[in-house]
Amino acid sequence: MKKKNFVKTYFEKSGNLIKSLASEEKKIQYIIQNIRNCIKRNKKILIAGNGGSSSDSDHFAGELVCTYKNRFRRSIPAISLSSNSAIITAWANDFNFSTVYERQLSSIGSNGDLLILLSTSGGNKKKNQSTNLINAANKAKKMGIKIISLLGNKGGDLKKISDISLIIDSNQTSHIQEAHIAILHYICEDLENF
Repeated sequence: MKKKNFVKTYFEKSGNLIKSLASEEKKIQYIIQNIRNCIKRNKKILIAGNGGSSSDSDHFAGELVCTYKNRFRRSIPAISLSSNSAIITAWANDFNFSTVYERQLSSIGSNGDLLILLSTSGGNKKKNQSTNLINAANKAKKMGIKIISLLGNKGGDLKKISDISLIIDSNQTSHIQEAHIAILHYICEDLENF
């Protein structure tokens, strides 16, 4: 494939996938309503992912705590479980990386909080994919923490555990992540005047 065609094809696929998110409007609005309810109850939004989704977790938490556009909007209590390298490396080194988010939930999570998980695969316990997210979801269930997952591929194990899951209809990691960040930015847009 010629480079020019590759560039055009890549952005067409990405753009079409992001355009298709409009068909998920009801689910996205439901996610936003759950976030608003969490904030109204003075509870926290906890966010986690792996790799690029870890960076997106940090990004989303930053937008919520700081500002998105409205410099005078109230701060929204959000914590990225992916961001503290001391916690992550100490726990992974001394115990197991698959329980690093579960451990953090046991420390700072509480009934009524909201856990947002980002995963391009959706995790698969049998294949040892994103087991840290699966373990965190199972822990959240036991703690009375609602789980919202933005997923890819077919949704993996997290689709079954999550209270709300939005699955991007793609198996290309980059396109899934592009769709996830578009959704997260739309959520920020909606919360601007909260």
